[in-house]
Amino acid sequence: MTSDVVSTDSELLSDILARRASQEPDRTAYVFLDENGTESTVLSYRDLHRRALAVAAELGARCSRGDRALLIFPQCPEFLVAYFGCLYAGIVAVPLNPPRRNGIPEATRSIVRDCRPTAVLTLGAGVDLLRAQPEAWCPAVHWIGVDLLPAVDTGPIVAAQPDSIAFLQYTSGSTATPKGVMVTHRNLIANEEMIRRSFGHDRDSTLVGWAPFFHDQGLIGNALQPLYVGATGVQMAPTTFIRRPLLWLSAISRYRGHTSGGPNFAFDACVARLAAGAEPEPGLDLSSWQVAFNGAEPIRAQTLSRFAEAFAPYGFRAEALYPCYGLAEATLLAAGSVKGRGARTLEVDPDALAQRRYAPAGERSRTLVASGRAPRGEVLRIVDPETGQVCPPDRVGEIWVSGDNVAQGYWEREEATAETFRARCANDPGRDFLRTGDLGLLLDEELYVVGRLKDVVIIRGRNIYPQDIELTVQAAHPALRPGGCAAFAVPGTETDRLVVVQELRREHVEDAEPADVLGAIRAAVLREHELSLGDLVLTLPSRLPKTSSGKIMRAAARRHYLAAEFEIWPQQQESTESQRRAIIVQTWEALDPDFEQTVRAVVLSMPAARHLGFDFGEIAPGRVEIVQPHRPELTQHDGYFQGGVLGSLADFAAGSAAGTLLRPGWVNMTIDYTVKILAPAKGATVVARGRVVNPGALLTVAAAEVFSVEPEGEILCATALVTMRNVKLATP
Repeated sequence: MTSDVVSTDSELLSDILARRASQEPDRTAYVFLDENGTESTVLSYRDLHRRALAVAAELGARCSRGDRALLIFPQCPEFLVAYFGCLYAGIVAVPLNPPRRNGIPEATRSIVRDCRPTAVLTLGAGVDLLRAQPEAWCPAVHWIGVDLLPAVDTGPIVAAQPDSIAFLQYTSGSTATPKGVMVTHRNLIANEEMIRRSFGHDRDSTLVGWAPFFHDQGLIGNALQPLYVGATGVQMAPTTFIRRPLLWLSAISRYRGHTSGGPNFAFDACVARLAAGAEPEPGLDLSSWQVAFNGAEPIRAQTLSRFAEAFAPYGFRAEALYPCYGLAEATLLAAGSVKGRGARTLEVDPDALAQRRYAPAGERSRTLVASGRAPRGEVLRIVDPETGQVCPPDRVGEIWVSGDNVAQGYWEREEATAETFRARCANDPGRDFLRTGDLGLLLDEELYVVGRLKDVVIIRGRNIYPQDIELTVQAAHPALRPGGCAAFAVPGTETDRLVVVQELRREHVEDAEPADVLGAIRAAVLREHELSLGDLVLTLPSRLPKTSSGKIMRAAARRHYLAAEFEIWPQQQESTESQRRAIIVQTWEALDPDFEQTVRAVVLSMPAARHLGFDFGEIAPGRVEIVQPHRPELTQHDGYFQGGVLGSLADFAAGSAAGTLLRPGWVNMTIDYTVKILAPAKGATVVARGRVVNPGALLTVAAAEVFSVEPEGEILCATALVTMRNVKLATP
């Protein structure tokens, strides 16, 4: 006997599994694939139910209702067995990112301290490994190997209340310490129904997923949604996708997947693998794919169009693209597109957007991708975060949502819960709203996510959205790694400084030219955003901290930067580890107590310097400022400084900065010099700032930036990278 009923008003997820196990016990609930895409496990409703009963019995004998249990598993059936075992037993499940082999990360320790688990559910082979960590990290009394428990046919199921906590979903910590979101049984059912309606699911809508189960997308969307609607969920490990992205598409093709998706980088990875010459599986057919959802990080219009174009020959239709928006505090889905419509984009004026308002694109343009509409049962508002007033349609504000899908709050954090989950909108004072912390625009009922409120950088009064800078930077040069960029602000002397940390592609670490890469980035940021970078750090692959869904953790990246913890590129063999760490914060120790007088005397005695007529501003260990007044003989073309003058100033600034670190009786000689002219300079003054990039006993690398000082501020005009040989003068 089969049932087409999704759920009744009183059914919770545990009830739905028990019903399906009774009415259609042999129907396939889940299929798990191994690293080659081969079926490793097929789980029926009966199998899942019987094994979950065994876990519930074990928990019931050892724990009290409401206790927390950590779920620590790779991507395997036992996770789902453990999860439903917790639901059956009235235990609060806490899905956890499995610890790495080299120890327990601080984020994991923070979660354990916060939730205070009574039990740990894992694989039998993992119990001893987890307990044998050098430092005590988990106070749980009971450690249970789920795969070692024999299935049972009967057992008590705790009758859960709709508003009792089903599980704690710890936030990814992209902007703060992870907090436990209290997701109730009512929240789960409400959001699963929203997903069903938005995605157009029924019992024949096979879902294919690879996102980890400890992440809200992997659990709520890929694992629980198919059980909710009675469909089959096909699961593969995240590591399999990372190694072989096209295997994901093969699974969609083979199982005739209706719905599948992931963060923006997942679609980029497939296109990149295809462009690199990888061959899709013979007979790849993506025509069954009706909902290709894209969420969990900024959605790029270029990513969508490239994916649709690349895989159109394999049956993929652009109309299947389904941008959406969600967060753990709303269980998962908070806005979704219209099925079968494809992605909707909006061209906007980036200058207006920087002022938090919408205007159609003019000479410059930024493309926004619509994340769709609020699902039925949810209220979504764009609110001024300062006043609590609903914003007019042309204004950017914070995204606020209300509905049964919004979680109870943060575990044992009353103040944070009140601030985030109990917001009151001045235009709708009788309703509690969730403050998402995201900035958005609502036009024609379509939500356009603009950025993250906490991540916005303010430079000289302008609101700068870091994801815009990051997109420009990573596209500036082929040696730069997509998805490997963080932009943030740090305090400066007069205003905040914009800092960018960008990873290199692994295959270009040895052959990329530093001057080309640095110059391309600075030129691109200046061209696209009319901004000069306060600092630019190139680092090696996989150095930026990311969440489990691939989002850049900008706050963590900022902390790493300020603590000088990034391994920078390029490296000189003779530089020490302490020197490499000091590069980022540019704090050097002068070896000559009279370095300031020495640099000034040596440089200003040179004929070329006397011809230019500049003077020094700041002279400090590792950095120098040169001030060049406007002189008619140095200009051309209606008063613009000659390009050669800008290049000379950059050379002098870089060389002078290197000179501040020389030992007494030493000089430096330029052996390699690259300058890029980025913009004309017509200000009354030109300022060249040099800084040491990499000091060494024999070689020193320094960089310089040249700015035209104009009424509206400084405009970056030229950059240079100079390599110098340090030479000891002969003693007379």
